[in-house]
Amino acid sequence: MEWALQESRLRHLPLHAVHVIDEKLRDVPYWEPTVIDDAALELVKEVKQHLKTEAPAFDHDVDLVLGRPATTLADLAAESQMVVVGRRGMGAFKRLMIGSTSEAVANQASVPVVVVPDGWKPSDHTGPVLVGLDDSGENDDAIEFAVSIAAERQVPLRMLHVWDLPGFYTWDAINVDLSEEWAVAARQHFEDVARQWRAGYPELDIEAEVTRGHRVEGVIAAAESAGAQLIVVGGHRRRKLTAMLLGSVARGVLHHATCPVAVVHARRDET
Repeated sequence: MEWALQESRLRHLPLHAVHVIDEKLRDVPYWEPTVIDDAALELVKEVKQHLKTEAPAFDHDVDLVLGRPATTLADLAAESQMVVVGRRGMGAFKRLMIGSTSEAVANQASVPVVVVPDGWKPSDHTGPVLVGLDDSGENDDAIEFAVSIAAERQVPLRMLHVWDLPGFYTWDAINVDLSEEWAVAARQHFEDVARQWRAGYPELDIEAEVTRGHRVEGVIAAAESAGAQLIVVGGHRRRKLTAMLLGSVARGVLHHATCPVAVVHARRDET
């Protein structure tokens, strides 16, 4: 909620906070619905007071809804600019696992989804916005979102593409030549991409970097090295399938990043 409040101030837009009571909890033996509802009402009351104290100038709203958490949040966010959810982690494997609701919302929502790690503070990450680019040719929506965030926060935008040769290539003399050719082509392509966006946003400091290695590890390492305040990745949503099928790189970054991560699905996924 603190990340969402910060974004609300930057965009001069109201925040809609939602708490969803999982309808399944009301049918669990030994759990009284009245107890669940009382706790939820108390939470909503506390959130309302917090928003009133922290941002009295905005007409923020707080709702309590009954339903399936991920689906309900995704549906409610359809007309919003983005949806923000937390990442709680699970015990000793906190950086390896995120809550199922967070991942499911990132998979299902039609708007950008920002997943904020538990314990995040504004002072923890003050560096650039980092956007991870793939070779699908469908990076524009992720870049556009990253540009808007970098511009409003007046920080540099770092475009990063991490590549590697397909596994069926072996390390022989031919591979060495092919590897260099691949690297040169990738650097040229993504520098051209950066140049196009610089032309549209001359006031924004935009850098393009191409490295070789494991894609998830490369993005995480670059973000931590730069102190990135947000990682933006493209998503590849598969409708009617499980949230486990969120694009592998996006899912890996969601699970391992120590800063907030935005998942932005290409709009053509809607067709």
